[in-house]
Amino acid sequence: MDRNALARGIALFNQAEFFEAHEVLEEVWRAAPPEEKKFLQGVVQVAVAFHHYSTGNLAGMRSVMERAMRNLACYREDFACLDLPPLMRSLMNWKDALDKRQPIPPLPLMQLPNGSV
Repeated sequence: MDRNALARGIALFNQAEFFEAHEVLEEVWRAAPPEEKKFLQGVVQVAVAFHHYSTGNLAGMRSVMERAMRNLACYREDFACLDLPPLMRSLMNWKDALDKRQPIPPLPLMQLPNGSV
C-alpha cells in the first residue's frame, strides 16, 4: 500500500475535498495487494459517499455509505494505517441521523492510529 498517497487522500477527505480524495484513494486501491483491496474499497466508498452528499445526492450517499460500512466492518481496528473505530462511529451517526430524519452530525474525519489527521 502506498502510505504517502493514502495519507494524501486522507488529508483531502478531512478538508472536505471528497472528489479529489476519492481520486487519490482509488489509485491506492488499484495498486494494493489483494489482502488490502476490500479495506481500501471501503475507504474509497466513504469518500464517494460524502462526495454524493456534497452534491445533494442523499440517496446515492446512503447507498454507498452503507456499502462502505459493510466493507470496513470486517477488518480489525488496527488494520492498515487508519483508526477505524472513530470513523465507523461517525458513519453510524450519519446513518442514524439520515434514517431518523434528524440533524446531520459533523463531517467524519479519517485519522491515523496515532490520532493525527
